[in-house]
Parts: sequence; structure tokens; C-alpha cells
Amino acid sequence: MGDQQRRKRETADLARALRGAVRGEVDFGAAARALHTMDASNYRRVPVGVVAPRDADDVAAALAVCREHGVPVVPRGAGTSIAGQATGTGVVLDLTRHMRDVVAVDPEARTAVVQPGVVLDRLREAVRPHGLTFGADPSTHSRCTLGGMIGNNACGAHSVAWGTTADNVHTLEVTTYGGAELRLGRGWEGGPEGLADLVGRHLAQLRTGFPPGLPRRISGYALDALLPERGTDLARAFCGGEGTLGVLTEATVRLVGAPPARALAVLGYADESAAAEAAPGLLPLGPLTVEGMAEDLVRDPAARAALPRGGAWLFAETGGATPAEARARAEALLRAADALDGTVVTDPAARRALWRVREDAAGTATRTGAGAEAWPGWEDCAVPPARLGAYLRDFRALLAQAGLHGTPYGHFGDGCVHVRIDFDLVTDEGVRRFRRFSEDVAGLVVAHGGSLSGEHGDGQARAELLPRMYGDELVALFGRFKDLWDPAGGMNPGMLARPARLDENLRFAVLPRERVDVTFGYPHDGGDFATAVRRCVGVAKCRVDGPNQSPGVMCPSFRATGEEEHSTRGRARLLHEMLAGEVVTGGWRSAEVRDALDLCLSCKGCRADCPVGVDMATYKAEFLHHHYAGRLRPAAHYAMGRLPRWLRLAAPFARLLNAAARPRPLAALAKRAAGVAPERDLPALAPETFTRWFARRGGRGSGTGDPILWPDTFTEHLTPSVGRAAVTVLEAAGLPPALPPGRVCCGLTYVSTGQLDHARTVMRRTLDTLGPVLGTPVVVLEPSCAATLTTDLPELLPGDPRARRLADSVRTLAQALQEYAPDWRPPRLDRPVAGQTHCHQHAVLGDTAERRLRERAGLRGELSGGCCGLAGDFGFTRGHYDVSVACAEDQLLPAVRAAAPGTELLADGFSCRTQLAHLAGVRARHLAEVLAEALEAGPATRATPRPEGRPEGRPEG
Repeated sequence: MGDQQRRKRETADLARALRGAVRGEVDFGAAARALHTMDASNYRRVPVGVVAPRDADDVAAALAVCREHGVPVVPRGAGTSIAGQATGTGVVLDLTRHMRDVVAVDPEARTAVVQPGVVLDRLREAVRPHGLTFGADPSTHSRCTLGGMIGNNACGAHSVAWGTTADNVHTLEVTTYGGAELRLGRGWEGGPEGLADLVGRHLAQLRTGFPPGLPRRISGYALDALLPERGTDLARAFCGGEGTLGVLTEATVRLVGAPPARALAVLGYADESAAAEAAPGLLPLGPLTVEGMAEDLVRDPAARAALPRGGAWLFAETGGATPAEARARAEALLRAADALDGTVVTDPAARRALWRVREDAAGTATRTGAGAEAWPGWEDCAVPPARLGAYLRDFRALLAQAGLHGTPYGHFGDGCVHVRIDFDLVTDEGVRRFRRFSEDVAGLVVAHGGSLSGEHGDGQARAELLPRMYGDELVALFGRFKDLWDPAGGMNPGMLARPARLDENLRFAVLPRERVDVTFGYPHDGGDFATAVRRCVGVAKCRVDGPNQSPGVMCPSFRATGEEEHSTRGRARLLHEMLAGEVVTGGWRSAEVRDALDLCLSCKGCRADCPVGVDMATYKAEFLHHHYAGRLRPAAHYAMGRLPRWLRLAAPFARLLNAAARPRPLAALAKRAAGVAPERDLPALAPETFTRWFARRGGRGSGTGDPILWPDTFTEHLTPSVGRAAVTVLEAAGLPPALPPGRVCCGLTYVSTGQLDHARTVMRRTLDTLGPVLGTPVVVLEPSCAATLTTDLPELLPGDPRARRLADSVRTLAQALQEYAPDWRPPRLDRPVAGQTHCHQHAVLGDTAERRLRERAGLRGELSGGCCGLAGDFGFTRGHYDVSVACAEDQLLPAVRAAAPGTELLADGFSCRTQLAHLAGVRARHLAEVLAEALEAGPATRATPRPEGRPEGRPEG
């Protein structure tokens, strides 16, 4: 029997044994393995399978089977580690699926008992009513798990006040690869045999081998926590073990009092070194945080405008029993700081906006200011805080000497710096240069008395260099420490003790060197699909845990399912593995990628909300184009993907077809043939199209200087009331609209179903039609159509200058009014609003003009974020109904249910209005309809709110 056949048989035997022993899920399929090949690092290792244990008994059973088969194990949380330690070649234990409970909270003792898969924000929510919080808070707090934080000894922004994770751990329940179930706390009880003797024989080495004055020393094993003068804390020594010692099954953690009020002092300095040198001077005043970043990380002009004068900033947060006390402490920091400029921010929304700039830095920094790719690898070293300014100057000089670029930022109060660097990790010479720089900067950190890792652990990125920091003897002691816990070497081999080389297992090595033939232009990625896919670095902002935890849209399908393969990151991983061809085979024909993309709503939320701008809607359209090339497509692609054609043909027979669709048997037959979900009502066709109404009314067609009102398919055939209302509003504002000189279509439905050849044909025909009026402002009422014209059109026709010209002409109604009729005053309505900002509006167009128009009209309140879940054809397609409803229940439906009587329900998107009609029995309206109604009613009745959303079985039309 050949080696390959023997390995297949052994893997099958292992999977069979695990399924017989474990109650949780066991998945050795290509998709599961592909989803776990990478974390948020530069590294890739392919596991043999994935197990999601239900409890500690399952963990023990899985370890027993793996031990019997001689297969290593890697415990994994959210997979946000940036040094490679959450990847492995054996069995991955996914602790996030089931072991995610806050077991108990003791407010008096200020402790909580948690399972390893609980997300940090869930713990913080559970203890917030008691005025408590967990001290360590990495920027990934909305998705990182307590188990992962313990494994990496995570820190976060508030460590100057509350320390690292290890500082906040009381006891740990651990199961070793050998099957021992241990309870670790203070004292030697629970530790492996021989540990006390090992420490006792090396006391002098342990007392002198660790650099002093480092609040952020995360590198290596924390053997000094076992010194008698340190209290012999086994739990603390286990923290930062990176899954190499055992599997955590439960933890009792310490909690700290959360200040009832907070304020933020934002201090501007000439450069980052000046900010770094000022940071230690603030610590005696007791700030909760002292964070630093430089101007090359702040690329959003609006965010930059909100910051004080300077080239770098410190964010120093203070707490207090009252807002006044918190503000007074922040003002004291402002007075004590030797800053160029500064301000104190107390408004919670403004503070959140500023913190978001800092928290998104892990993603923002993955592109340099010039747009080049930047990677971890030297991500989070730490030096004594008093040395940080000098270190940063030397580090910048070393970057320049190597011809590299990076943007340092991080926890200046603790001397810890994050940075992503534009390494070339694709070519052989680039990888050699990566190694040389890593060795040089390791020497620089050690020269400044620092730690190679100050937060995220060593993993594969830095463990090889630990002898430079600790010397060979202490590193050898690390190996003996590891062996006492794990003599068989089954726990996460290749990390910390006897590590793999830092330039092995790089995730880029498996990608094709030749460009993949694609249809979209990918202008932000040099036209290269592989570059676009590797935008995803794994920070997992798309994996926000639970509903209502994100202010944006991304990622509605993950929020609905909780499954990694239905997150933006998961899909990017599968596309990466599809290009690699090792785990996911079949290329564009891959069933694994198709199935993962099936629940992508093409909401484009990731395009805006992902810190690195992954655009999964485009990748999905590209994949579907290739996947179904020359093959039969799903029925929904022919029915809904070519909707403009069918509606145009059906328009003369609208009344007849509406009548025919009323009998349930006929409607059911039509839905079955079209691939429509049986739970959905078919939308009624308008008896008179919008363009026919416009012509009958005496519309002029195209006129020089008139704005063009775009008759999108939905307005034209399903809700012409929106178009009629827009005409009323534009005319009232002195902007009488014209229609295009012929038939036009943005191609949206063809793009979303991956029929890209059809889409380009439609788009070219549209450009031909618009030839005489190109450059005229084009007012588009349907946000999804406006987004398609703005982004997909120029990206599908990159060689046609007319595409960019049309894209630049597109305006929403509110944008057109703001730009071309700035002095027009809308009718005053004075009523509250609820509803939803369309996901494409949020992601592509922005809603600043809409917010301003609503404010001027007296429409008070915020619209919900998220995605309605209908998303064009998605929610109508058979098999998607449950996920569609779950997406609506995330934000939209709760917001509408909570609305007070008389609230105006707004939704500019046809999908959003249809979803509300179907699921809530209420009628939402386009902003144009609300304004037009008030204009037509006259001043006497404008402020009278209409009755709360009227129940309606289907949208108007």
C-alpha cells in the first residue's frame, strides 16, 4: 500500500474513532479543513480535521483518540492570533461552537467562571449590571475568546490600569494531551510531576533570565511566575502557553470595577517618538489607557479632522464616579501633557468614533498609505516605556535602511508597539529579506531591553528568535517545561518550544504565481484576483458574536448562522484554498466555495466595514460567473437574475398576470418553476410603468442641463410611486428631471447572479443609449442600482472611459438636492423615523446627505444598520428564507417593533420595503414619497403624522 493510501486510511480511521467518542461535531471535509488552515498571521498549516467538543468530557475523549492515533491537537478560539499559533497540522479543536458559556458570576468575590469559547464582549455584557468588567480588552473584543486570550496572554488598551489576561486569572481547569485533568491556581498542586523540582534546580537562572521593567513581556513561557517570591502561580505560568501545554476547559477569572463615567483626553504631538516619550509621564495620574498612533494611520479625512493638531496622538482615557470627575481627570492629563494641542472628549458617541479609528488599526495598517500590502511578522514587540521613543526612532531608521514601510501604533503607556510592514512574502528574495529584517529588529528590541512579543505571543513568527532574548540555556529550559506537561509532544507542536522557522509555512507560497483570468478589473488590487483574495488577513471583524453588536452591516449571514464558512473571512479562506488547489480542489467548479457563497447576501457590507476592504459581493459574482460557465444554472438565476427582461415583457399584461398569480396553486407552481421560496409572496406588477406615466404626464424626455432620473427596474415595474414622488420633489426644488433617451439598465440582477457577460452587454448598451447626455447628473432612487453604477460598472468595463464618467455622475436623491439645490427647504414634517439604511447605501454611497435632508425636514431619529435579509434575489430564492428572516431579526424588525405610534417608516430600498411588508405587515416608504406627500398636502397638513405603518400583504404597485 502506498504512503498516500495509507494516510487516507489512517485519517478515515481517526475520523471514525472521533465520531464514535465525541458528542460534538467531527468534520474532516475539505471545507472544514480549509477554513482552519490560517489565523490572522502570515502562516498556513493544513489540519487533518476539525472537532467541535460540547464540553470538557468531549475534550478529554477527543484527546484520548488523538493520543491513540499519534495525531497532534491545536485548541482554537476565534482564530485571530497573528503569529500562527492557531494553525496546526493535526486535529483542530474548535472551542467556539459549544463551549461558549459564562457559567457563573460572583459579584461579591468579583469573579466569573467561563468556558474557553466565550467571547470577551459576552462576558463583559454579563457582568456589566454589577458594575464590573474584565480588565484585558484587545481590539478584537467583539469576537476574541477568553480561551484564546489566556492562550496568548492578551492585553489590550486598558492594561496600564488592569494588566494582562494573566493578571486577571484566578484558576484554570486544564486537560493535557496525556489525559490528566488538572486544576491550576497558586501553589504546586495540579502541576505536572517534576515541575517543582525543575524550578527548584534553576532558581538563579529564572531570577536573572527575564528582562526587568517590562509590563508587556509575553514572549516565552512565564516560568518566573513559579518563583516562590512570586507566589508560585501555576495558572499564571500556563497563560501565554499558546496551546502547547494542554487544553483549557474552564477558567475562573477576576473582574474589576468599571468606572460609571469615562472621558478621553486626545493629545497631539509632533511625531510618534514625541508622543511615546510623553506617555510615561502620564502614568502617575492613573489613566485607564495611554494609546498612541501616528498620522500615517489616520487616512479618513473626517477622522483626521476630529483630532487635535499634530503628527501623532496619545489617547488617554480616564474614569470616574461621575462625568464631572472623569472629565476633571482627563483635563488634569491635558494640563500635565507637554502636547502641541489637545482636547477632552466626553460624548459617548464621539469617544466611540475615536476608539474605532484605533481599534480598526489592525486592519487599516494592512495597507500602507500608498496602497501596498502590509503584513504582520513584527507585530507587537514591547520595550520599557521609558525607552519607547528612542526605540521608535531606531525602528524607523531600520525600516528605511531595509527599504520597508510600516505604521507603528499601539499601547504606548506600556511600551508596546504594533506595526504591519510591506514585506514581499511572495517571491523568494522577498522572503529572505523578511528573515533578515526579523533578525535585525529582534536584535534592536533586545538592545533596548525589550520583549519580542508584547501582546499576541511568539507563535511561529518570533519563537525561533527567542534565544536572542533569553539565551540558549533559558530557551532549553522552556523545552523541558513543555515536556513535563506534554511528553508526547502532541499539543500544538512547532510553537514556543522547538519552533518551526519563521519563514516556513507562509500562506502565500501556495498561491499561483501567474495571474488568474478574471472578469472584474480589481482596480485596488492591481487587477489581480489572488491579491484581492489575500486582502483578508483574518482579523475577523466579520465574526462579531450575536446580534446588534456592530454599527455596520457586515456580516449578516454569519450573524444569522454563527458558522465560520458564512463569514466574510471564511469565504475568503475558501477562495484562498481554491486558488491553492491543495485542500479545495476543482478550481472554479468547487462545490465547497459554491456552498459557502450561497448564503452571501451580496450586501457589500464588507466593502465598507471590513478594515481591509474585502469585497465578497464582487468575489461571489466572479466565482458564479466561472462556476456556471457552459453549465445549467439554478432556476433563480434565469428567473430573478434576468428580472429586467421578464418584467419588460410582462408589463403590457400586468393586470392579467397579477390576477393569475392570486390563486395559490398557480402562484405555488410559478414560484417552484422560478426557484422562489414558497414562503414568499410574489410582488404585484404596476398596472402602469413609471416611464409610461412620465410620458403621459408630458415628460420632456432628455433635456439639456436637466438631471436624468434613472428609471430602475424596481421603480419602473414594481413601485412607480417612488418615481412619481421623486419627480414631485425634484420639481419643487427647481430641478425638473428628464428621463434617459432610451432603455437603460444598471445590470444589477445579472451581476448578483454572476451572469457577467450578460451584465457587460447590458451595461454597454446603456452607455450607448446615454451617449448624448453622459456627464449630466443622474439621480438614482434605488440604492442597489446606484451602487452598481458606481462600483460594478467601472470595474466590469475598466477599459471604457464612459463607464467611469457615468459612475461619477450618479447621485442619490438627497445628494442631488444637496449639491444642485442647496438653498431648497424641504417641507417640515416633525415626526420620528424608524426603518433601515440600505446596506449598499451604507457600503458604497454613504448616507451623509440623507441624514442632513431628514434633519432639515424634521424627521428625527436613527435608521437601523445591518441588512434587511431580502437583498435582491437572495431572500426570494428557495432555501434562503430562514436565513433571510434571521437577518431581518438582527436589527431591522426589532427597530420597527420598538417604534412609537406615528413613527414614519423609511426604507429607500425596494428589498427593505418588501421585507417589512412580508415579515411585519407594515408599509415603509422611500424618503421621496414622504417628502412628496407633504409637498402635495400643503403647509396646513405637513406636520400631521400619518398612521403607523399600515398592514399590507405585499408592497405597493
